[in-house]
Amino acid sequence: SCLAFSPSSSFRGVSKPSPSLRRNGVQFTQMNMSGDDGNNKYGDPNPGGLSDWGDDDDKNKPQNDENFLETLRAWIKSDEGKEDIQTYVLSLSIALLLRLTIIEPRYIPSLSMYPTFDIGDQLAVEKVTKRIRPFNRNEVVVFNPPDRFREIMTNNYGGDAKKSKEALIKRIVAVEGDEVQVKYGKLYVNGNKQNEPFTAEDAAYDFGPVTVPPGDVLVLGDNRNHSLDGHIWGFLPRENVIGRAVFIYWPPWRIGNEGMF
Repeated sequence: SCLAFSPSSSFRGVSKPSPSLRRNGVQFTQMNMSGDDGNNKYGDPNPGGLSDWGDDDDKNKPQNDENFLETLRAWIKSDEGKEDIQTYVLSLSIALLLRLTIIEPRYIPSLSMYPTFDIGDQLAVEKVTKRIRPFNRNEVVVFNPPDRFREIMTNNYGGDAKKSKEALIKRIVAVEGDEVQVKYGKLYVNGNKQNEPFTAEDAAYDFGPVTVPPGDVLVLGDNRNHSLDGHIWGFLPRENVIGRAVFIYWPPWRIGNEGMF
């Protein structure tokens, strides 16, 4: 799973003048739409019904552009403009700092983590605790793909495969030192069958037994039979982890963190 947000117009026909307009003294003169007979001084100068305003607009464009630039320069030089610019720059800097160091949004584009995440879910990923506490089993993490994953994607999609560089989201099922095996559709860690209510179905493959090496974790997708994960490309180095998924914030009816811990 890789991680990535119309008005309508209506037209009304021309209606007859309302009685209220007549009562207010407004007169409507009936035009001779069949052409000018020489007696109607109010004849339609454009019987085709379309008016060409292009020339006038083109003539006004340079002046309008100059007026806009002058207004912009004046705003930038004003005290109000300087204060607004400082506010915008400070707000942007804080937002970027938060995204780079504390928390960032992610978008779910596939079903590899279903039913925990559905297509279109947007979630928050916190990036602080990975520095101060070890990873635990059953935590959902976002990470940069390891080299083996990149090789698989390049072989299948070519050297410029964009998907090989996109961040992934999976669940940690084993940490360093754990012995892992998948048999009869179930996950076993250190010989113990794991209770996994968050998975979509039993695995249709066998895997292991293998031991997770130091500095690595093993990650699998909750949708076990539809996930390109650790049972195919191996172990994930801990330094590749971007952060832990903490909660879904969009769409509103899916807000929460059920099944993430």
